[in-house]
Amino acid sequence: MTESFLQWLRGLIAAGDVHPFYCSSQWVRLSHEVLDMDKHECQICKQRGRYRRADLVHHVNHVKDAPDKALDIWYQDADVNRQRNLISVCKDCHETVCHPERMHRCKSTPPLTRERWD
Repeated sequence: MTESFLQWLRGLIAAGDVHPFYCSSQWVRLSHEVLDMDKHECQICKQRGRYRRADLVHHVNHVKDAPDKALDIWYQDADVNRQRNLISVCKDCHETVCHPERMHRCKSTPPLTRERWD
């Protein structure tokens, strides 16, 4: 990752809108590479013995917390072990396992019409 790209990404984070990063050619190319590497299998479901098609790539080290690792497939943890930073996941796992804080954003709304059984 170039220094100018990293500065651009940090500016997006400071502005509170990282969406342009996910539209960048670097991210699109890399996310396709990760999906191909994982054979489009959700890695979380795979650990649970299930198969589900992965459509998304998740950052283990979130972009907002570690912008310098945003385009790294691998990283070294505190014990200097090589770990995956980008993993292929299905939409359900991305919402429930990777980002559980998003689960309660949508409040259930009452139906538009009253239910009748006449």
